[in-house]
Amino acid sequence: MSEVKTWTIRSMLEWCEGYLGRHGDEAPRRSAEVLVGKACGLERIELYLDMDRPFAPQELDVLREDVRNRGQGMPLQYITGTAPFRYLEVEVAPGVLIPRPETEVLVSEALALLPPAPKPQDAYDAAVLAAYGMEEAGNEEETKVDSRLLVADICTGSGCIACSIATEHPGVRVVATDLASEAVALARRNVERFDLAERVEVLQGDLGACIDESLMGTFDLVVSNPPYVPTAVLDDIPREVADYEPTLALDGGADGLEIFRRLAIWALDALKPGGGFACELHETCLEAAASIADASGLTGIRIVNDLTGRPRVLVARKSEIS
Repeated sequence: MSEVKTWTIRSMLEWCEGYLGRHGDEAPRRSAEVLVGKACGLERIELYLDMDRPFAPQELDVLREDVRNRGQGMPLQYITGTAPFRYLEVEVAPGVLIPRPETEVLVSEALALLPPAPKPQDAYDAAVLAAYGMEEAGNEEETKVDSRLLVADICTGSGCIACSIATEHPGVRVVATDLASEAVALARRNVERFDLAERVEVLQGDLGACIDESLMGTFDLVVSNPPYVPTAVLDDIPREVADYEPTLALDGGADGLEIFRRLAIWALDALKPGGGFACELHETCLEAAASIADASGLTGIRIVNDLTGRPRVLVARKSEIS
């Protein structure tokens, strides 16, 4: 009778890496670590501290299914159900765009357009004074201003931008919108995930059409990662993006600026004088987008590169002079 093979973390890592490498995974070892860790509930460092740990039968079943999906090109994030984004681990799901590292640059630029958040020590001091029924002289007006900062996150997708801005700047309230019902549902789950329901509202609608008309002209910031890939470029995007991520969240029309043209006009109406606008776009579109933004009436327009040095984010403001 032949001996039954005992699968360990070591042997499963080796098998997964080989299988995924043969099926076109560009980083098969990293994928193997993620999938083996998911199956047995261990972090990467824990895998290497317990390489001879045997796999349970139910863990093998989970791993085989996940490896099969990954071998067919399914993004790792859809398999694990989460993706890292700035300081958060957001939930992701099929039918909604997976957060990208370049969008972290968009959030940085968006936050820079707002008055800075109170420093932790300032917040601590204020809390102590409040506990004793006292107020810190000279800070009352500053607190009022910070508490009224209003942000619109248009085409929110997973809600990663809205949740990051609200998490990193406690003085803001965010209204997030998306056309797709799948995105709206996912964004709302992420809002609950990070306990932000009191400060982030997610609405379904086309751009800002679902936002209360009374809020127009009161936003301190409009931020957006809209569909922006030129239609012709979609033919050349990686297989796992083309086959699994929603075209609705990617296709920006013939020149990649179909949504942006409407967005720039809406943002100008939505912003208060001096309010900021930040938008992520395809690297080939930024110069044309700057011309559109200028023609719409936005000012202080500049283009920011992403982490790879490619043009990625357009930043502007509404003029202080009405």
